[in-house]
Amino acid sequence: MRLAVVVINYRTPELTLAALRSSLRELEGLPGSRVILVDNDSQDGSFEKLQAAVRDLGAEERVHLVASPRNGGFAYGVNQGVRAAAETGPPVDYVYLLNSDAEPDPGALALLVEFLEAHPQAGIAGSHIYGTDGATHDTAFRFHSLPAEFENRLGLGVVSRLLDRWVVSKPVPHTDTRVDWLAGASMLIRRQVFEAIGPFDERYFLYFEEADFCRRAQAAGWATWYVPSSRVQHVGSASTGWTDWSRRRPPYWFESRRHYWLKNHGRLQLWLANALWITGFLLGRAKCWLQRKPYPQPPHFFRDFLRYTLFPRRRPANGSA
Repeated sequence: MRLAVVVINYRTPELTLAALRSSLRELEGLPGSRVILVDNDSQDGSFEKLQAAVRDLGAEERVHLVASPRNGGFAYGVNQGVRAAAETGPPVDYVYLLNSDAEPDPGALALLVEFLEAHPQAGIAGSHIYGTDGATHDTAFRFHSLPAEFENRLGLGVVSRLLDRWVVSKPVPHTDTRVDWLAGASMLIRRQVFEAIGPFDERYFLYFEEADFCRRAQAAGWATWYVPSSRVQHVGSASTGWTDWSRRRPPYWFESRRHYWLKNHGRLQLWLANALWITGFLLGRAKCWLQRKPYPQPPHFFRDFLRYTLFPRRRPANGSA
């Protein structure tokens, strides 16, 4: 059994080192397994700090550092790591994606491996993710759909109950559960999934790339599972700085959403999704105004939605967007 742990660093070297140490612990007793650290062109000395730390740990044989030529986003960094894993040692059976600001509990990775070993039709398995405060993070989801676009922005209880089967963010399961897609903070993927569907789509800078990857895997016959016994602590949004509704959502979120709909559903459904999103947003704002409650949204959310969704930029978003 050989695994490659892929960790993407972008200006979070201290957190990345904590993820590295926990990864090395999880790989103990697995000869041929290794950690691939990809620095996504941080330009802040991160690569040199990681290089020195790997040397100090005496882990040069088990850790491979990749200096990415540009900050191409999460999918780009993952693909850099997967390619490096294929080029730097014997073939691996699994690729484990771990966020730079995440640390697996002892045995968390082994539990994911055991699950996939016991379920041959499962291609992807993900962990229960919790924050530094112990709160559970939503990481198990349904695929995006037209009803969900309306429900998500409206936020009206009776409508949410009627559309429950389409709500994207599922209640967090307490048992092993098949889901549509998982967040990539802790995701174990069979090598055969990559062989069947190829790499992550690098046209996503950040967000929606996991949903797209899991959708392609499902179409190829590989199921995605949430395994709550595997637990991982996650700081959350350490690289992006986008943590809550008080911060403006970056342009690449809107562009990733647009690409996801256009790629997977076509132009007609993209425009239907946009119309339902706008309708839900306006009705949700009106509902909150009547109730004299604040409408939960980042600053300039509606304006940015119109700008980046209806009038997308010609070039893909980059790290400075």
